[in-house]
Amino acid sequence: MKSQDLVVLLKLVSLQEGENEPTPGQPQPRFQGDDPYSVRNLEALLGISKTEINASIKRSLSSGLAIKDRNTGRANPNRRDLNNFIIHGMKFVFPAKPGAMTRGIPTAFAAPMLKSLLVSGGEYIYVWPFADGHNIGQSVTPLFKSVPEAVQKDDRLYEYLSLIDAIRLGNQREAGLAGERLSERLLKK
Repeated sequence: MKSQDLVVLLKLVSLQEGENEPTPGQPQPRFQGDDPYSVRNLEALLGISKTEINASIKRSLSSGLAIKDRNTGRANPNRRDLNNFIIHGMKFVFPAKPGAMTRGIPTAFAAPMLKSLLVSGGEYIYVWPFADGHNIGQSVTPLFKSVPEAVQKDDRLYEYLSLIDAIRLGNQREAGLAGERLSERLLKK
């Protein structure tokens, strides 16, 4: 398992949710061909190479974090197992350590959609380093280098990845709150 596997799986979750409930005010992405789930489109949306996306999907199918759909043949995230892995294993498999102050995109509870969930007692926010970012905070290495660009195209993906960082970085209370929010989002029917 590699960290970009989670980025790919969460993008697939976001695409599924987008089919059911489009985000108001967010432009619908343009897809090459008819299939938004194609490797080519995932490459364009995530900034991850087609080869890496194929390998990621194979690893996810092998680990059980994705299941092949019998009708379409595409990989669907196994939301329950994905949720359990993120909540219980993320901190240990892909730990995060805050780094130096830098300009970037807010993550964890500093992300715009999560700000109201927790009042931070600390002075600094966490950011993914990004030259075009408008915030200054402690740097956190994203799960994959293209995450700062990818989240600008997809608010759902941004929320999921920010929740993951809250779990990776937070104390017990913060991680628990982020885990509850993640479960609400991932496991809703």
